[in-house]
Amino acid sequence: MAEFVRVEGDGTVATIRIDRPPANALSEQVGLELWDAAREVTDVGARAVVVWGGERLFSAGADIKAMATMGPHEIAGSVGALEGALRHLEAVPCPVIAAINGVALGGGSEVAMACDFRFAAEDATLGQPEVKLGVMPGAGGTQRLPRLIGAQRARELIFSGRPVHAQEALAIGLIDRILPASDVYPAALDEARRLAAGPTAAYRGIKLALLAWAQRGQGSGLDEERDQFRELFATEDQKEGMRAFLEKREPRFTGR
Repeated sequence: MAEFVRVEGDGTVATIRIDRPPANALSEQVGLELWDAAREVTDVGARAVVVWGGERLFSAGADIKAMATMGPHEIAGSVGALEGALRHLEAVPCPVIAAINGVALGGGSEVAMACDFRFAAEDATLGQPEVKLGVMPGAGGTQRLPRLIGAQRARELIFSGRPVHAQEALAIGLIDRILPASDVYPAALDEARRLAAGPTAAYRGIKLALLAWAQRGQGSGLDEERDQFRELFATEDQKEGMRAFLEKREPRFTGR
């Protein structure tokens, strides 16, 4: 039984809940449990996922008290657990939405960036402050942030370590929506339910193509896109979607 990360929901729409008060600090155990949660939502066939840290905050980042006296060998397990978890979270074969209340800093921001979409509260703060501690992002921050906001903006934020508040985060493309704090999680759930009613196999293909581009370059991305497009013509949702278009009605996707 996981202590700090649990999966909730009805199997179609799942919530991965990070719950390690008071700051949702990301220890090695949290990383391993997040890894397991990403595997669980995949295994149960969830069609959309929300990642949430609760009403107070998303995650303040790494457990600095635990890390402060570590050397290279000791820190390897902790950063490796979170980095591996975020690879699995990014590869979950359905849409994943981060619901961000409060702060998402350091590793917390890296968790949010591994999701497909980010909904944030009006008073939310994101950022990569690691440089102020004499270190740097270690679980994907230097890789995913440039993809979201561009290399030069990412460079400035990572080198300065300065916080980014919700309005700026929206303007630069770091988040997708701003909402009142009480509406963040319900809005993310509503969007997850809407997406869960869509063509699951097509979402999976889109994510695989985007990951291929991000990890191996445009050539691999184009190859993956073509292959996934072709395979979708073996799905019931493709038949339904095109039939509905021709019949001038809304499609009824089943995820098959």
